[in-house]
Amino acid sequence: MTNWWQKLRLDPFLVIMITVVILASLFPATGNIATGFRYLTTAAIALLFFFHGAKLSRDAIVTGMGHWRLHLMVFSSTFILFPVLGLGLSFLVPEWMSPAIYMGFLYLCALPATVQSAIAFTSVAGGNVAAAICSASASSILGVFLSPVIIGFMMETQGAHELDTFGAIKSILLQLMLPFVVGHLSRPLIGKWVDRNKKIINKTDRTSILLVVYVAFSEAVAEGIWQKIDAMSILQIAVVSCVLLAIVLVINVYGSRWLGFNKEDEITIVFCGSKKSLANGVPMANVMFPPAVVGILVLPLMLFHQIQLMVCAVMAARYARRSKVHKQE
Repeated sequence: MTNWWQKLRLDPFLVIMITVVILASLFPATGNIATGFRYLTTAAIALLFFFHGAKLSRDAIVTGMGHWRLHLMVFSSTFILFPVLGLGLSFLVPEWMSPAIYMGFLYLCALPATVQSAIAFTSVAGGNVAAAICSASASSILGVFLSPVIIGFMMETQGAHELDTFGAIKSILLQLMLPFVVGHLSRPLIGKWVDRNKKIINKTDRTSILLVVYVAFSEAVAEGIWQKIDAMSILQIAVVSCVLLAIVLVINVYGSRWLGFNKEDEITIVFCGSKKSLANGVPMANVMFPPAVVGILVLPLMLFHQIQLMVCAVMAARYARRSKVHKQE
């Protein structure tokens, strides 16, 4: 029982994020303070993506590029399967799910995969780490271009017009992609420093995300988010997130086996193709949408992020045990 609880423990970062949400609900930034926080958030997001680019190793990408079938499977899961499932949730609206929460799920389904956790779980489970690095990194980069287009299309099909797709792409290119490219081009100069100071970089990344969350929920509180979201809504988000993740995992597991991938590649597909990036999703929402709607939009992403971590931790441990048994045999 203890082992299961340890695997299912809350992500400490999520606990801090919940604390920030509570802080924003009790002490929201307003007036000139809110304006100052917005400028600070813009700078923090640019720094976050600068370091994302600086951390990306070209050697790792080249090593994993040959597995094109694997990458195609992962990208199909991330940018096709998830959006299709997201559109399929429309039958829940409005009887079981509010339109605002549904928009949050559409946004979630359009996002790229995670990088760090996908690679970490692949490594623990004994998967193809080089391919995971390449696939997750490429997904993150592609998401800068594809996610605004996908979310714009999905919202348009649902009769929502919250997003100016071309304007969102332009903003993302300037505020996210430009710092990313500059960071990556700077890697020959600062790469060794970045590799030596990963803990400091990770703290910078997480501080940037927390700042975005605080500003977003400050705006959301002013718009009455807690009059629109109650305990039942949180439960609905959790249930739908579990079902969504389960469907994707089952399709990835059995789809990879049906297509003849070996166990190492199957593990990579499962962990890279089932995740959605909180690190990219929160800043992108801040760039793409009006501040007043960002808070409610990222709620499904925050819950899905925790659920995917807990489920994938258990799955990675099971894959690792099976791999150990096979090696002993």
